Amino acid sequence: MPKKHKKEMIQSPKGMHDMLFSDIRYLEKILERAREISEFYGFLPIQTPHLEQAELFLRPLGETSEVVEKEMYTLRTKGGDFLALRPEGTAPAVRAYFENGMVSWPQPVKLYYEGSFFRHEKPQRGRFREFRQFGPEILGGDDPVLDALIIKICFLILKELGFKNIMVNINSIGDKECRPAYKKELVNYYRKKFNYLCKDCKRKLKDNPLRLLDCKEPGCVELKAQAPQMIEHLCEGCKTHFKSVLEFLDEGQIPYLLDNYLVRGFDYYGRTVFEIFLEEPARPARLPIDGQADGENKKTDGGPEAAAKIALAGGGRYDELAPILGAKPLPAVGASLGLERLIHEMKRLGIAPKSHPENKVFLIHIGPAAKKRSFNLMEELRKEGIPVGESISRDNLKNQLNIASKTGAKLALILGQKEAMDGTILIRYMDEGTQEAVLQSKLVEKIKAGLKKK
Repeated sequence: MPKKHKKEMIQSPKGMHDMLFSDIRYLEKILERAREISEFYGFLPIQTPHLEQAELFLRPLGETSEVVEKEMYTLRTKGGDFLALRPEGTAPAVRAYFENGMVSWPQPVKLYYEGSFFRHEKPQRGRFREFRQFGPEILGGDDPVLDALIIKICFLILKELGFKNIMVNINSIGDKECRPAYKKELVNYYRKKFNYLCKDCKRKLKDNPLRLLDCKEPGCVELKAQAPQMIEHLCEGCKTHFKSVLEFLDEGQIPYLLDNYLVRGFDYYGRTVFEIFLEEPARPARLPIDGQADGENKKTDGGPEAAAKIALAGGGRYDELAPILGAKPLPAVGASLGLERLIHEMKRLGIAPKSHPENKVFLIHIGPAAKKRSFNLMEELRKEGIPVGESISRDNLKNQLNIASKTGAKLALILGQKEAMDGTILIRYMDEGTQEAVLQSKLVEKIKAGLKKK
């Protein structure tokens, strides 16, 4: 007889992951704080579809972007629609703004999203092919205070979660008026260094030279140190806007670094761009400048020589996105926080997840009649706001007592056949090893008194 091959258990796809309860406790803490802060500042929740028309991302992200070239999950439906699993949340928010008539709402419209996004990229620390993000977006406003508000929202979320040593890296990449002249100078600089560029950067030099500033290859990072800086090419409008953003950050005492080579990965960004980094404690302290005392906002040039840092959030202004999508101009600014990255760093730094009330009371049953009574008694205690542990599928008294002890229960409620019939129940005080019989009608009162004296 031919030998039967043992079937292998199906595994999750590469780069996808299960989120178990321990991580979900972190996720709950992050989202609760993010929602609370965002809604205080007037942001409303929005949920967009996981599947969108692929064109929604192909146009604004740029044909030479990593996402479009290598990372987008696309599919053709039986009806011929070309769809994509959403790789980011900003373009869907803009689509939803126009599609749902938000243009007639009081402006600006403040929205926040949360959920899963998908990119076929190399899995690495805190980064997956299905990943979760939280993102605040402000649509319909061009005031610099809105740029600062988005940064403030992200900064507050991170600070109130317990992160320390966080720093905003910020830059202006100008607009469609002043950026072309800068791009031309950038191309002239890199053409002279063409032979030293990595393969990807040689290709991007023609199509999107700004992307060269975002390359992480050591040789390209070294070349960037002498590259022209956008800050020197800003028109008066962009310069005034950027100066005002920085003044609001100063007013809010939000620490930042001017990073003259910071760009974002998508084509729709213009003017303000920023990333918020977690800086390791070992990083050398910065010297005060312009008469600032230690502890004030310190501004310096965050060049390529800066130590490795961990990005927790990023975003910027995208006034040029709506016209790319075929809509009328819409000034807008937004950001996103990577939730898996935050969870990873919270664990590494010992920041506690969301705490849940301990079950200081444990319900034990002995016998079929007691088991049936326990089934309803649990619900009665829940309605009274008493967290209760149970092992209702087990029947052995010793096993149930062991579980009660391991979970740290202060009180064990023991319901036997006799108690189920006569309406009583035994309360065992676990620390003292004593117990008493009480009427089930007086149980809640007794439990609360017993927990209080502990």
